[in-house]
Amino acid sequence: MSTLNQQYEEKVRPCIDLIDSLRSLGVEEDLALPAIAVIGDQSSGKSSVLEALSGVALPRGTGIVTRCPLELKMKRNKEGETWYGKISYQSYNEEIKNPADVEEKIREAQVKITGDDQGISEDSISLEIASPDVPDLTLIDLPGIVRVAVKNQPVNIGDQIKRLIQKFITKQETICLVVVPSNVDIATTEALKMAQEVDPIGERTLGILTKPDLVDKGTEDMVVKIVRNEEILLRKGYMIVKCRGQNEIKNNVSLSESIEREKAFFKEHSYFQTLYDEGQATVPKLAEKLTLELVHHIQKSLPRLEEQIEKNLAQTQTQLYKYGNGAPCDTSERLAFLIDTVAAFTQDAISLTTGEELKCGFRSCLFFMLRKEFGAWKDTIERSGVTFNWNIEREVAQYEQRYRGRELPGFINYKTFEAIVQEHIKKLEEPAILKLKEVAETVKKELFKLVQRSFVGFPNLIKMAQINIEAIRKEKEIVADSMLRTQFKMEQIVYTQDSTYSKKIGKRKREDDQVLLSSNKIVMKNTGDTRTTLKEMMIHLKSYYQIVGQRLADQIPLVIRYQMLQESTIELRRQMLHMLQDKEKIEPLLQESTEIKSERIHYQKRHKRLSKARIRLTEFSMNI
Repeated sequence: MSTLNQQYEEKVRPCIDLIDSLRSLGVEEDLALPAIAVIGDQSSGKSSVLEALSGVALPRGTGIVTRCPLELKMKRNKEGETWYGKISYQSYNEEIKNPADVEEKIREAQVKITGDDQGISEDSISLEIASPDVPDLTLIDLPGIVRVAVKNQPVNIGDQIKRLIQKFITKQETICLVVVPSNVDIATTEALKMAQEVDPIGERTLGILTKPDLVDKGTEDMVVKIVRNEEILLRKGYMIVKCRGQNEIKNNVSLSESIEREKAFFKEHSYFQTLYDEGQATVPKLAEKLTLELVHHIQKSLPRLEEQIEKNLAQTQTQLYKYGNGAPCDTSERLAFLIDTVAAFTQDAISLTTGEELKCGFRSCLFFMLRKEFGAWKDTIERSGVTFNWNIEREVAQYEQRYRGRELPGFINYKTFEAIVQEHIKKLEEPAILKLKEVAETVKKELFKLVQRSFVGFPNLIKMAQINIEAIRKEKEIVADSMLRTQFKMEQIVYTQDSTYSKKIGKRKREDDQVLLSSNKIVMKNTGDTRTTLKEMMIHLKSYYQIVGQRLADQIPLVIRYQMLQESTIELRRQMLHMLQDKEKIEPLLQESTEIKSERIHYQKRHKRLSKARIRLTEFSMNI
C-alpha cells in the first residue's frame, strides 16, 4: 500500500467504509452492493491468499473448509495502534483479542450455522480486522468448488456450492476474484468457467495465480503469458502470488516472514522476475491492486446505487401504505383507532357512490362501469324502439281489425293505441329488473374492494363489513325491484303533457313527410282512406313510444342509483357505526392477520434500513 499517495488514501477508506456500513445495515437484502467475491476450486490456495492479505490464520484442511460466505473486512490502522478483531453472525457478536483465535472462532461459527455435518449455508459470517499491516479492503470468501461428495457430505454438495457462488457473482456489482494454481491448466478450472458464464468478456473478473513454486519446468513461459493477459483475456488482468505452504506453516513461519520470502522468490526467479518488475507479483502488490479496483468499482457504482435506493424506497412506501399502520397497543387508543377507521371507510363508501375522490387512495372505476351499464340500458330501449317501428304497421292493422268498434274510417281507435303501447312497454320490464341486478352486483364488488383496502390486515372487520354490505344489498334490491315494477305499472297509464306530445307529433310528421319527399313520393291527405288512418296511428304510436323511452332511459337508472348507491351506503354507515356500540366486539374486530402483520414489519424494517442507507450516501456525496 506504500505506493498509494496521500490524496488517494484519503478517498480509499471512506469509500470502503461506506459500503461496509451499508452492508452492516442489511441492505444487501434489497439491492446489490459493490463487492469482491473470492472463488476457486478446492485446494486452489484461496485460503492462503486471504491469510496473506489479512495477516491472520483462516481455517485450513481437507474437504470443504469454507462452509459459509465469509465477509472479510480489513481496515488499516495507524502505526502503533493495537490489533482489533470482531466476528459477527446471525444475532451473535464477539470481539477477538488475539489474532491466533480467529481460525477457531470461524470454525465455531460455521458449526453453529451449519451444524456438525459437512454441509454449507448461505448465512454469512462477518470478520472485521483492524491492523497497521492489512490493506483497506473488504472481500467475500466463498466455499471452494468441489466435483465429488466425500464422507458425510450431501450428494449434491457440488451443486449447492455452485448455486451459492452464482448468487454472488451473477450481480453486476460484484468483482470476481478467481484463484487458480499455476501448475494446472487454467482453461479447465471450474472457477474460471463459472466467472466466464456470468462475465463473458471478463470486464469484472481478476485472476490470481498461486503456487508458482510448483510449476513444472518448461511451462514457466506459459504462466508468464497468462499473467500478462496473452492467453485468456480478462479486462482486469492477472496477478501472481506465493503464499505460505504447509511446510512453512508446520515450521511456524510468520506471515510477515512469508511476505519477505515471497518477495525474494520473485526477484530471484529467472522467469517470474519480469512479473515482479512489472508490478504483477507478490501479495502486497495484489492488495494494492484489489484496493484500487474496489474503490474504483464503488465510485462507478454509486449513481446506480442511489437510483436503486430511491426506487426501492418508493416501492417499500407503496407496500407500507398498502398494509397500513396496524392497531395501537393501548386499549383506549385501540377504540379510537377502530372508530376512526370505520368512519373513514363509511365516508369513502359514500364518496365512492357519489363519484368523489376517496381518502384511502383506492381508485374505483365504479362510475365508468355504471355509465356503461346505463348506456347499455338506453341501447336496449333504442333497439326496442327500432323493433317497435319495424312491426308497427302489421300490428296496427291486426289491432284495427280486432278492436275497431263503431268508429267510421278515419277515426283513430284509442283502445288500439293503448293496447299496443302497453304491450311493448311491458316487454322492457324484465330487462330493467335484470339491469338492477347487474348494477347491484357491480356496486357490491366495488364496495368489497374498498373494504379490503380500508381494513387491510383485519379479517374479522372485513368479514363484518362484507356481511353488512351483502345484507343491505339484498334489502335495497327488493325495494328497488318493487319501485321499478311500480314504475312499469304506472307506464300502463298512457300519459304525457299535452305540449310535449304535440311537439313530438309535429316533429314526427315533419320527419315522415321529409322522407317521402326525398323519395319522390306525393303526400296524399285523404282522411277517408284506411291507409291514411293507419299512417296517423303509427305516427301517434311512434311519438308516444319515443316519449316513454326517454322517460324510462332516465327513470330506471335514477331508481337504481337512489336505492343501490345512495340509500345503501347511508344504511351501511348506520350499521357499521351501530356495530361499534357493542364493546365485546371491539377486540375481535381488531384481531390482525398474522401474515399481514409480518409483511408490515418486514417492510417497516426495510424502509428503516433503506432510509439510513440514503442518509449515509447523501453524507458521503457531500464530503467527497
